[in-house]
Amino acid sequence: MTPTAPRFGTAHVLWLILATAALLGTVLSGTASAHAALTGSDPKDGAVVATAPKGVTLTFSEQVALGDDAIRVLEPSGKRADTGELRDLCAGAVVKYGVNLHAGLPDGTYTVAWRAVSADSHPISGAFTFSIGAPSKTTVALPGEKAGGGVVGVLHGIARYVSYGGFVLLVGGAAFVLACWPRGAAVRPLQRLVVRGWVALTAATAALLLLRGPYTGAGFGPGSLGAVLETRTGAALVSRLLLLGAAALFVAVLFGAYTRREDEGEKKDLTFGLAIGGTVVAAGIAGTWALSEHASAGLQPLVAMPVDILHLLAMAAWLGGLAALLVVLYREPSIERSAVRRFSRVAFGSVVVLAATGIYQSWRQVGSWSALTGTAYGRLLLLKVGLVAVLVGVAWVSRRWTERLAETAAVAPEEAGEDAEAGEDAGGARGQVAAPDDPERAAQLARQRAALATARARRARDADPERAGLRRSVLAEAGVAVVLLAVTTVLTTTEPGRTEEEAGRAQASAPAAVPDRPLDLALPFDTGGVNGKGTVRLTLDPGRSGGNAMHVYAEGPDGRPLDVPELKVSFTLESQQIGPLPVVPDRVTAGHWTSAAVQIPMPGEWTLQVTVRTSDIDQTTIDKNVKIG
Repeated sequence: MTPTAPRFGTAHVLWLILATAALLGTVLSGTASAHAALTGSDPKDGAVVATAPKGVTLTFSEQVALGDDAIRVLEPSGKRADTGELRDLCAGAVVKYGVNLHAGLPDGTYTVAWRAVSADSHPISGAFTFSIGAPSKTTVALPGEKAGGGVVGVLHGIARYVSYGGFVLLVGGAAFVLACWPRGAAVRPLQRLVVRGWVALTAATAALLLLRGPYTGAGFGPGSLGAVLETRTGAALVSRLLLLGAAALFVAVLFGAYTRREDEGEKKDLTFGLAIGGTVVAAGIAGTWALSEHASAGLQPLVAMPVDILHLLAMAAWLGGLAALLVVLYREPSIERSAVRRFSRVAFGSVVVLAATGIYQSWRQVGSWSALTGTAYGRLLLLKVGLVAVLVGVAWVSRRWTERLAETAAVAPEEAGEDAEAGEDAGGARGQVAAPDDPERAAQLARQRAALATARARRARDADPERAGLRRSVLAEAGVAVVLLAVTTVLTTTEPGRTEEEAGRAQASAPAAVPDRPLDLALPFDTGGVNGKGTVRLTLDPGRSGGNAMHVYAEGPDGRPLDVPELKVSFTLESQQIGPLPVVPDRVTAGHWTSAAVQIPMPGEWTLQVTVRTSDIDQTTIDKNVKIG
């Protein structure tokens, strides 16, 4: 018995594929996080400070955007403890922001809640606590939902997936017509596929623009929309809508004037113009993703953005062309082997581009073997690589079917003519019974002849085992491709492995939170000369990074003040190659020195050195490692 493909309708196939992709996207969306990460804070999470700090600062792994109320400090009662004014403390590669606190804050546990938008457009948020004096029994309860979560997060994720799918169908379907099967511009199912891709991308982009405000925590309304339009992501979405206007004109010409052009020379010129214009518009649309997401932040953005555009265009040419071929094989009885072979070459070139750009992107976003297996991004990337390998394997099967495909159309012009003549003869015979000038009867006979010709064409198509095998393998390719697209969508919202590891190392290298209390040290010394023995007592208040007040007392063996000719202090942070930072305190009275402006730039394990000179030749230096929070 001659093997034939199962007769699924196009709508059933598309619904099945989309349902599978939506299910996978829902499952994987729980692993999504953002690009930037909080790497430090002052006070630290869980710290107990002796006195109320003047402010709270947060340090991030890369540039972020913070709006009004981005950092909130709440008392145990829930009352705002900060002044509400955001301070930009960024310097060089250090990304730091802070808020000032009110004076006279009571003891207890304080909650710091923050939210921001990373440079690649994804929202991040979090909260931590610190205590003044001693922890209190109650703390402020904050919502557990993170930025970009909830119903808005789900809708935003769906809109992102639909936008990628629409881009693939629009660009890949149009490329299939121009590069592989120009006659397909007049095929209705193929026209509907490309137009639906345009509609899906346009609607999803508009939805993303409207959802952007609540997605980032800015609320919903005209005010938040205006704020979104001032951001890089908002500008990218508006630019995409404008480019889709140009794409609509391209589609109208492709399925209008292009199909009606009969002169070969004119059609060739129009094909060239459409190819150039379509490539420019498609690259521009792809650029709206590259300019606002992962490629625009992190390592080598000037190289990563054009590479990302090439990656998106290659993906669209391959997967969108695959969708177009699937629709044609199921809904159009006539497609030549030469068109399928041309698409096979286009797909091969797209795979080469995807491999080259994908290797670079993987190195840029992962950076190490440990991140490839130990982070959510790395594991998703491995899943994507596996799906691509499966897709290439199924494509190889499709290529074998293409080689075996008979170079015949299901309905050749001669066969169509014969069917028409047979229909006319049959109609003429029936016309001898009915009135030959009856318009209603003539229309009925025309519909019968058309239905007969279509039925014969479908029987001829389904009787070709090579064509049936090709349909089945292309359907399998499409199923894998849509799942691959879902994984790719999740990857774009997942924190890259390189960033996750760097943030982890930064947090691991930061010193543990220590109680914020004045540093009080007693350091015995002996310079070796007459009256060269004694003790230096040093206090540093509040004993943490930032400004400190220092007092130094020199005492003799009998406990009385010892007035020495010279006393110097320095601080060195060897782990960060900072210092020594010299401090020359002022003499207040005999045996007492002070300095009101000792600046400790960052917390860590510092080496304190105190140099004491008791005569012109008798001098000693005392070293002491101290942890400053």
